[in-house]
Amino acid sequence: MGAAALLMLSGGVGMAHGTADGSDGMPGPDGAGHAGHAAHSPGKASAPGEGSGAAGEGSGTAGDASGAAGEAGMVGGASRSGGLWMRVDGVFSPPGSFVPSDALTYDTRLVPAAARIEVTQYADRTTTRVSTRLRGLVPDRAYGMHVHTSPCAADPASAGPHYQHRTSATADPVNEVWLDFRTDGNGDGTAEARHDWGFRDGGARSVIVHDVQGGAGKRVACFTVPFSA
Repeated sequence: MGAAALLMLSGGVGMAHGTADGSDGMPGPDGAGHAGHAAHSPGKASAPGEGSGAAGEGSGTAGDASGAAGEAGMVGGASRSGGLWMRVDGVFSPPGSFVPSDALTYDTRLVPAAARIEVTQYADRTTTRVSTRLRGLVPDRAYGMHVHTSPCAADPASAGPHYQHRTSATADPVNEVWLDFRTDGNGDGTAEARHDWGFRDGGARSVIVHDVQGGAGKRVACFTVPFSA
């Protein structure tokens, strides 16, 4: 089993997929969260490995994640446990921008154009972990964030409702993936959620940034994410 990394131009999205079990770079789940949801102080998000491993030996790096033009590269890895990881990053731009993006901002006062987002998913037989890192938002501000069911589009409602493990009339961080966070003085923030269940195939397709924390709020930005089942 191998892994592939693809980095596109600024305004687009960089993506890496692969398999991991902790032995080839992806850290296994650690710590605990509040009801499957843990918001963290801003800092460096856990990275899913450096691509060292069997096939490829990491000979092709993914280029510069800053969004500068870079060649697509391949990385390889192997998993003994059958775990998998996925990481995708993007640069926010308003709908209809000259350079299309999978990261859309609907309110540039709260999510400025050129702000950045990274989402990482790790899953094995018992755990699904989703983490996010954002840069360039409003400093010292609380934001809400959830996984949603459909891809982003110019209409914020196009991303559909929250992804739910079991269909429910209520929103909560046990049955859904909540990634609420607070930015630091630089406008950067991180969050992580973990659950003992996984996504349905094709059921989780994006993350929405909201203007308030909790189960609802105005949709101020959206990022299309190819979550794995």
